[in-house]
Amino acid sequence: MVPMEFINQNVLLIGVVITSGLALLWPMLAGAGGDDVSPAQATQLINHENAHIIDVREDSEFASGHLPEAVHVPISKLSERIADLEKFKDKPLIVCCASGMRSGRACRQLKKQGFASLHNLAGGVDAWVGAGYPVKKGGRSK
Repeated sequence: MVPMEFINQNVLLIGVVITSGLALLWPMLAGAGGDDVSPAQATQLINHENAHIIDVREDSEFASGHLPEAVHVPISKLSERIADLEKFKDKPLIVCCASGMRSGRACRQLKKQGFASLHNLAGGVDAWVGAGYPVKKGGRSK
């Protein structure tokens, strides 16, 4: 049995440990909307399975550099633009953001709407650039 004195003296530390543990487990508990893919795996999907890319970052982020041929749909407008994406419903989709967090959330939303083949770019555009893959700067939303 853990002495109450220890717990009372270390409440903050215990809270940090519990919070950290939950943060690490959250992606598994929340349920993935799509498979995480590395930049190399994403390239394979694009080249061999004609995967399409959905970039869910905000306008300024998209303009500063995005994957070539990416369709820009900010996550804040995703629910409004589902109809625009219907043509991709049965095709492989790679969803990306800056680091992979927003795109994971977007994958979950798209999965609920019946999109079949979803892939979250692990590490996002940051990982893509870090791996030395090309980006296109500027451009408007498609």
